[in-house]
Amino acid sequence: MFDLGLPELIIILVILLLLFGSTKLPKLARSLGESAGELRKGFDGAKDSKSSESAKEKK
Repeated sequence: MFDLGLPELIIILVILLLLFGSTKLPKLARSLGESAGELRKGFDGAKDSKSSESAKEKK
């Protein structure tokens, strides 16, 4: 999708380390992971509700 290689990822990590510092970087990564999980749950819930609605319409 984004076609990022190892050199690009290293540059991004160095920039993040310079911007946020080593103490805030783990907290930032944890919050990004939790946000991604919540987003996935939301998409799965919407997909499940849409499929259940279409199943009700078929009856």
